[in-house]
Amino acid sequence: MGRLKTLKPRIGTLAPRIGRAAGDEQARHRERDSQLEHRGWYKTARWQKLRHQILLRDHYTCQVTKVLCIAKHPAPNSAVVDHRKPHRGDPVLFWDPDNLHCVSKAYHDSEKQREERAIR
Repeated sequence: MGRLKTLKPRIGTLAPRIGRAAGDEQARHRERDSQLEHRGWYKTARWQKLRHQILLRDHYTCQVTKVLCIAKHPAPNSAVVDHRKPHRGDPVLFWDPDNLHCVSKAYHDSEKQREERAIR
C-alpha cells in the first residue's frame, strides 16, 4: 500500500475586514510605520548617533522628572529621546538637537502623551 501524502491547503488565509484587533500594539505600530514616511527616520544610523549624543549630553537623566534613565526598555526608567516641540514630519525639527531631550519612558508614555493629545 502506498504512503499517504499531505494535501496542500486550497484555501488561503483571509485578511481581516474590520482592521487590527484592539490591543494589538505591534499591528498598530506596523500600520503607523507604513502610513507615515518620517517613522522610518527612527530606524536610521543617523538617528541612533544623534540619540546617543543627546543621552550623553543630558547625562542619561530625565530633563523633566530628574530620574536617572539607566534601565533597558521597557522599564519605566529607561531612556527616551523626545522632541520638545512635535515635529509632525518636519525634517528640520526632527533632526534639530536643540529640539531633543532625554526623558524617562514613564514620563514619555503618560504625561507627554496626555499633553500632546490635548494639543491635537
